[in-house]
Amino acid sequence: MKELLKAHWTLKLDRPAAPPPPSTQTHYHRPTPPTLPSYADGTMFRVRKAPTDAHTLTNFAFVNRNDFNAAEIKHVKVNPGPAHSYIFSIQNDPAVKPGEIAFGVPHRNWAVLSLDQEIRVTPFQFKPSEYIGSIVLSADFNNKKNVTAEPLNADLMAREFSIQFGGQAFSKTMKMAFRFEDKEKNKTHTLSLVVKSIEQFDVNKAAQAAANGEPSSQSSSAKPEQIESGQLLPNSVVIFDKEEGSMLNLVGKSKGKSAYRSIINPNWNFAEMGIGGLDKEFSNIFRRAFASRVFPPEFIEQLGMKHVRGILLYGPPGTGKTLMARQIGKMLNAREPKIVNGPQILDKYVGESESNVRKLFADAEEEWRRCGANSGLHIIIFDEIDAICKQRGSMAGSSSVHDTVVNQLLSKMDGVEQLNNILVIGMTNRRDMIDEALLRPGRLEVQMEVSLPDEFGRLQILRIHTARMREYNKMDPKVDLEDLSKRTKNFSGAELEGLVRAAQSSAMNRLVKAGGKAQADPDAIEKLVINSGDFDYALENDVKPAFGRSDESLNRFLTRGMIVWGPEVTQIVEEGSLLADTVKNPENSGFRSAVLAGAPKTGKTSLAAQIAKSSDFPFVKVISPEDTVGFSESAKCMALKKAFEDAKRSKLSVLLIDNLERLIDYHPVGPRYSNLVIQALLVLLNSPPPAGHRLLVLATSSDRSFLRDMGLMDVFGSVIDIPKLSTADQMMNVIQESNIYSDDQLPLIEHKLRSFVEGKMWVIL
Repeated sequence: MKELLKAHWTLKLDRPAAPPPPSTQTHYHRPTPPTLPSYADGTMFRVRKAPTDAHTLTNFAFVNRNDFNAAEIKHVKVNPGPAHSYIFSIQNDPAVKPGEIAFGVPHRNWAVLSLDQEIRVTPFQFKPSEYIGSIVLSADFNNKKNVTAEPLNADLMAREFSIQFGGQAFSKTMKMAFRFEDKEKNKTHTLSLVVKSIEQFDVNKAAQAAANGEPSSQSSSAKPEQIESGQLLPNSVVIFDKEEGSMLNLVGKSKGKSAYRSIINPNWNFAEMGIGGLDKEFSNIFRRAFASRVFPPEFIEQLGMKHVRGILLYGPPGTGKTLMARQIGKMLNAREPKIVNGPQILDKYVGESESNVRKLFADAEEEWRRCGANSGLHIIIFDEIDAICKQRGSMAGSSSVHDTVVNQLLSKMDGVEQLNNILVIGMTNRRDMIDEALLRPGRLEVQMEVSLPDEFGRLQILRIHTARMREYNKMDPKVDLEDLSKRTKNFSGAELEGLVRAAQSSAMNRLVKAGGKAQADPDAIEKLVINSGDFDYALENDVKPAFGRSDESLNRFLTRGMIVWGPEVTQIVEEGSLLADTVKNPENSGFRSAVLAGAPKTGKTSLAAQIAKSSDFPFVKVISPEDTVGFSESAKCMALKKAFEDAKRSKLSVLLIDNLERLIDYHPVGPRYSNLVIQALLVLLNSPPPAGHRLLVLATSSDRSFLRDMGLMDVFGSVIDIPKLSTADQMMNVIQESNIYSDDQLPLIEHKLRSFVEGKMWVIL
C-alpha cells in the first residue's frame, strides 16, 4: 500500500499543475488527497465542533459555502461508516473552513462523531412522500441546575419549534437542543429533545385528493405511515412528551400523544364536525384556498405563487356560514384562529379601530419576518364583516371611521408589505354592502354562497342532530328522517336544529304532571322516547322556515274559501297552474310573470293566492300594501328588492305582489304616483333568477289602463283577465255556495234576481 501511494504521489508531482475543475476547486488545500470523489459518491469532510453555542441551537450542520451552497442544497446525508447514515440540514458559515463540517454536541452524540473524524457527505433531497405530518419529541431540561416545577405551555413550545426549525430535516432518535422563550412569564428555558416518532405526510396523495375535490371520500380514522426521517413543514403537528424521570411539567393541547392531523387532512369527516349539506361548498373551498398549502414552501417559491388569502362566505341566515368558518379553523393545523365579530373592531376613540385591525395581523407579520416562506398559517375569522367593510363613502358623518377601517384591512391583506401566511375568512348576509375593493383577487377572492340545503343536505343535518338520541335509544326507530327531510323544504340548518329541539320539548312536555308545581315523573323519564308525533307537532306549530311559504298571508286571502261560480274561474286556475308547471319544467327558462287584472272586488287576490298555494312551491312571499304603510319611496324600493332577493335564493319560489296601484301610490285625481317605485318594479321584473333557481311572479291590479300607460303591462309575460259576475246563474252559484240563506229563501231570491238581471238587460238593449 505504501508503494502504491508513493507511486501515486510521484506521478502527480511529475505532471504539470492544472487548475482543478470548478466543482472541486475549493478542496485544493485540503490535507486529504486532492483527487476526491464526485458528489454522487460523496465528499470526504473532517468533523469540527460548532463555532458557538448559538450555532448548536439552530439544529444545523455548518459547512463552507464553497463546498455546498445552502441556498441550493438544503440537506446532506452523512456516512460515518459503511452501515450508518444520518440526515442533516445545512447552513453556510464563513468560520467553517473548506473541507470541514461542524456539528453541535447533541448531533455529534447522536451520530457518534468524534472531532477530526473523516466522514462522507452527500447532498440529499426528500421525496414528496417524506414530509412530516406529525412529529413526537421527548423533552427534558438541558441543564439540571435550571430545573423548575412551573408548567410550560406545550402549545407555545410547538409554535416556537415550527418557527425555529421549519423546513429542516429530522430523523428518529435525533438529539437536539431547543431554546424556548416563555414570553408570558418572561423566562427562557433550554431543553434537550429526542425525536421519538415521525408520521408521514404524502404531498402527492394530498394534492391528488385536493384536485379531485374528495375531502371526505375516505375514513377519518385512516392513519399515515411511520417514517424514519422527513422534512418539517411549517404546519406539521409538533407534540411534546416528557422524558421518563424528568421534572418537566407540560400543559396544553400539544402535550402527549394526540390524533393525527396535518395542515389539511383530506380525510376529515363531516358528521364528526357537525356539518351537513355543505359537501360541495367545502370541496370548492378546499380546491381554491387550501390545495396550494399542501405543497412544501420550496415548491411554492419555485412557482412564484401566492396562496389565497381571503374567503367570503355569504348567504341566508342560519345556513352554516359561521359553523363552516369555525370548522375550517379546526380542520387546518394552523395557529389558533382569531375569531372576531365585526362590531368588536369599532372603538369610540380615534385611531383605535385601525389599531385593532393591525393587532390581528401582528403575530403573522412577526412570524413572516422571522421565517419567511416557512411561516405557519394564521387564520383570522370575521363574523358579520359587513359591519366594518361597507362601501367607502356610503356612511354619513364626518368621522369616516368605517372608511379608514376598510383602508387598513385592505393594506394588511394585499398592501405594500404582502403576507403569504394569512387566511382571512369573512361571513355576511349582505354581500352587496361590502366594499368592492375587498372582493378583488388578492383579498377576499374566493366568494362562496352558502345556500339553503337540498333534500340530501337536510337529511345529513337531521342525522347529525339526532345522532346522540339514536345512540342512546331515545328516538323511536319508526321516525322516518328521509320523509322529514322531504317535508322540510327551504329549512336552513339552524331551523332544522330548532325543529329537533322543539320535538324534544314536545316529548318532555308529556311527562310534566299538572299540579301546583310543574314536575317530571321520575318513573317515566327513562322511558322517554321522541316519536313521529313530536316532530309533526313541532313542524306544524313551533318552527317555520324564514324562506318558506307565507301560509298565514295566503290563508288571510282565502278566509271565505274559493267559489267556482262558472267555467271562467276554473279556466283562470288552470291557466295559473300551467304557469307554475312551466316554471318547474327544467327545459324552460324558469322565470314567468303574470298579472291578474280586473275590476275591484272580483276576487283577483284570492285567485292569485289559490294559484300560489296550489303550486306547492316551497317559498311563497306576499308583498302587500298593508306591509308598507308609512314607508317612504326608498323604503318601499328596498322592501321590494329584498323580497325579490329572498325569492331568488330558493330553488322554487312564488312572489305575489298584491294591489299594484296602492303599492305605487297611484290615485286618479292628479294623477299621482311614485315614479321611484315604478322604476324599481320595472328593473326587478326584468331580472331573471340565477341559474338553477326558478321564480313565478304574480301580481294583481284593478286598473289595466294605468298599467299600460306606465309600461308595467309590457314587463309581465301574460295578463289574466278576471271577469265580473254577469248572469243570474253565476250569481245564484255564489249565493248557494255561501250558505247564507235557507233553502226556502233561495227560490224567491232567484226569481227576483232573474227579474232584475233580465230587466236590466232589456234596458241596456
